[in-house]
Amino acid sequence: MSMINKIQSDFLVASPSFASGAGRLLDWYGLYDLYNVSANGQQADATAMFADWRLVGEDMNDAMLEFESSQR
Repeated sequence: MSMINKIQSDFLVASPSFASGAGRLLDWYGLYDLYNVSANGQQADATAMFADWRLVGEDMNDAMLEFESSQR
């Protein structure tokens, strides 16, 4: 299966790390909060739906390839 080139469908949420968590301790006014944004809600929905369906297609392709290889 090809797990390396998978598309992420969580691009609309923040991706926290240890360093960003530590930085938030000093960010009392919420200035550090930065999320992935879109021009409007419809664009965000369309982009998320495209990414979700693309992942579904990749999963189906992986399943078909695995099935084909098991039939040989």
